[in-house]
Amino acid sequence: MSKTEKELAFLHDLYVAPDWGERFAELVDEHVELPKKARALYVAAGTGGHALKVVASLGEGATLVAVDESDEQLELARAKATAAKLAGQTDFRAGQIESLAFEDEQFDLVIGDASLVAPERLPEMLAEMVRVAAHGATVALNLPTASSYGEFFSIYWEALASAGLEDDTHLVEELITQLPTITDVEQLAAREGLDDVRSWTSLEEFDFPSGEDFLSAPLVRDFLMRGWLEPLASDADRDAVLASVARLIDEERHEGDFSLSIKATLVVGQKAR
Repeated sequence: MSKTEKELAFLHDLYVAPDWGERFAELVDEHVELPKKARALYVAAGTGGHALKVVASLGEGATLVAVDESDEQLELARAKATAAKLAGQTDFRAGQIESLAFEDEQFDLVIGDASLVAPERLPEMLAEMVRVAAHGATVALNLPTASSYGEFFSIYWEALASAGLEDDTHLVEELITQLPTITDVEQLAAREGLDDVRSWTSLEEFDFPSGEDFLSAPLVRDFLMRGWLEPLASDADRDAVLASVARLIDEERHEGDFSLSIKATLVVGQKAR
């Protein structure tokens, strides 16, 4: 049974943000120099945990606008801001990440979390982030890059064939090639008008004791897998593939954990003056 948006928001806050989200947030914390008393923007802020950490680090007098496409996740973010006594410095707004409702050159710092954003949306998302950044502002984007999810994609190809869906195995190649390389993202940032473009990558692993544990984990079941299975024609096909995925993971892990690895990447630049 599909989950409501409110249920997905709670799952994101409880299970995705504290592990998955923190891996990407740590890159920002380590490599992005935060200006003081800035007006900042956080795009795809989710339930707001890292956005609130950023505004607290900016210091007294700073403000942060956070945008997300989920009203339900923003509701949780506003409650956190109130509890942290940061409501006066934050403004959580619903909006599309490829069409930000701000005038040009409004923010001294722009951070975007594309860790769960479909790769085809990245160019427009980054273009909007750069557009609303002031001249000289720092723009930072984090995302998974090429070679991420390789263990699953190998299993997925076999599962499609095992389920009698050989004609759909091309979907796996498309998922692989859609992930941009680090160079791709750096070049995109430069084309959008960022100077001094730099990047950092951390290899991260998420371990699961069995195929069932992998498929039942909220990160996989309710977020990653939704995009991976969406192109399949029917629920029956999806169920058949999932059954094959669970079986293949258990056959191949040899009593050890199944690891899903990603290349968590942060790309940073300054908007040309």
